[in-house]
Amino acid sequence: MNPILVYCHRDLRRWIRGKWGFIAAMVMPAAWLIFVGLALPIRFTDNYIDFVTPGILVMTILSASLAGGGLLIMDRMLGFFNKFLALPPPRETILFGKILVITIRGIIQSTIILLFAFMLGAHLYTPVQLLGTYIILCIFGALLSAAATSIAIYLDDHDQYAAANAMISMPLFFTSSAMMPYDVMPEWLAPIARLNPLSYAIDGIRILQTGEVPVTQISLLSILCVIVVGLAVHAFRKVKI
Repeated sequence: MNPILVYCHRDLRRWIRGKWGFIAAMVMPAAWLIFVGLALPIRFTDNYIDFVTPGILVMTILSASLAGGGLLIMDRMLGFFNKFLALPPPRETILFGKILVITIRGIIQSTIILLFAFMLGAHLYTPVQLLGTYIILCIFGALLSAAATSIAIYLDDHDQYAAANAMISMPLFFTSSAMMPYDVMPEWLAPIARLNPLSYAIDGIRILQTGEVPVTQISLLSILCVIVVGLAVHAFRKVKI
């Protein structure tokens, strides 16, 4: 556990020092809350800010996780990654350290966005709803950060990773249930949205808002997380110096 915490602490300190990166990461989710949650004339719900907040929270985790893959790219470019691979601790501790720091970053950013949503008129969550929301976001963050870090192993520089990031993030978000419920989606989009992992997290938070426990969504996310983390561990064990 100690090597994992060391890797996590190193990247977390580097992230805290880069203030502008943190501020830039908050601009897009906040803009979505203001210009979409408050400005669009939506007719299928009385309070669209309540409906769209889970989607914005998940989008924040998505953005933080994909951006976190750049940590590994930077380590490779500076030569640290090869040195980490040569150290005595198991290679997967590098992966778990990245997963931990990226998930922490996403949770911090999501908390700020959630508080901002409450300020804009979203209904306050109960303690149980908050706990369930953070459980879903943590599982989803671990899933995405493991995937992003694994992708970063096979890419050579930031330009390639940025292209892969753009290719993944927007299609995933716009084919999810973030912006509208399934019954008002186009017929071709609804089946895709139901299979989208983002929709599992978004729907789970919305079910929590009704006072129920999203057992199905949490179970599906947990299974996907275990599979993706397992594949990521395999990739790290096979990578060559």
